[in-house]
Amino acid sequence: MAKKNVFDTLLERGFVGQTVYEDDLKKALEGERVSFYVGFDPTADSLHIGHYIPVMAMAHMQRAGHRPIALIGGGTAMIGDPSGRTDMRQMMTVETIAHNVECFRNQLGRFIDFSGENAAIMVNNADWLLNLNYVDFLREIGVYFSVNKMLSCDCFKTRYERGLNFLEFNYMPMQAYDFLVLYRKYGCRLEMGGNDQWSNILAGADLIRRLEKTDAYALTSPLLLTSEGKKMGKTAKGALWLDAAKTTPYEFYQYFRNVEDVKVAECLKLLTFMPLDEIAELCKHTDERINAAKARLAYEVTKLIHGEEEAEKAQAQASAAFSGDDAQMPQAEISANGDTLIADLMTALGVCASKSEARRLIDGGGVKINSARVENGTDTLAKYTSERTFVLHKGKKVHLRVTLK
Repeated sequence: MAKKNVFDTLLERGFVGQTVYEDDLKKALEGERVSFYVGFDPTADSLHIGHYIPVMAMAHMQRAGHRPIALIGGGTAMIGDPSGRTDMRQMMTVETIAHNVECFRNQLGRFIDFSGENAAIMVNNADWLLNLNYVDFLREIGVYFSVNKMLSCDCFKTRYERGLNFLEFNYMPMQAYDFLVLYRKYGCRLEMGGNDQWSNILAGADLIRRLEKTDAYALTSPLLLTSEGKKMGKTAKGALWLDAAKTTPYEFYQYFRNVEDVKVAECLKLLTFMPLDEIAELCKHTDERINAAKARLAYEVTKLIHGEEEAEKAQAQASAAFSGDDAQMPQAEISANGDTLIADLMTALGVCASKSEARRLIDGGGVKINSARVENGTDTLAKYTSERTFVLHKGKKVHLRVTLK
């Protein structure tokens, strides 16, 4: 049997959103080892679920024999990517960026193999961007960029309407230059990323083709969206982080256990390595039996991110919460007393994003302390329990054993 082309694997699993010279790229991936890269700007001290789709695409490529280059944007983070933004990103200090770079290095090592025959390479674009001579850069690179064309790109449109500054306008040429540097140094011929990076990635491939007179390719993957078109991965506490200190394995598990029915198959294809026929079998039902597929999704993704032990622990906690087994239920300690408003307590525990959200849930009858339904958004804890340990129920899906310090 002929070896399957990784492009077909990516296509079948939903990783291919946009690409150019598709037939040529597919042929290249079939005939030789291709060096490719994905860039990660260290705008926080952890990767989040939005980064995970490109990471999984990298893993599929590496398993097929191709060489990944993980580029950490220590240099581009000094500017800030305007893609998908209505405002300018907050500028970070050099020290913050350096700290975030190290966090990214450690996390990526859990998903990509940096040893062996197709060992991945990790680079930091600060190594070449921070020492650039600006006039030389403009003469060598800037001449290939049309301002009119740049302003028509999606990554600039929203910011242009609100006020695009010259600092951000430099981001696209810098990212394109990254691709050129990686081509010259490592023979990198393909850049991959999310659909929101299409204009930036295409600019890099075009720059190589113009300047080096050789083939270069761009491939982007769809973003993880809800059925309403909003980005998935938002929780009451903010982003769904891959760092257990920022999003616990249980919270991570619960997020995917409660994903929309219509998104389960897509998530299984993109976020796990499960065979497609097994995914199809799991997701063939549209009634309550889809819950088995959700539980499998939550377990598999948590296992990949946090390891098998944490996935099994999260699975047991979720089962305990559903059955009312307090001993295995997720727990939290917090400084509070009987005079604390329950709405304040819920916000401090992170089960609600704001006090107003907590009050709406309470007034709607969706909150219990032990077995007693909380009646009013201004009620204090003392009205419902005098114990220092109790169970907070938010709706049918969030159950937390709380201990007051």
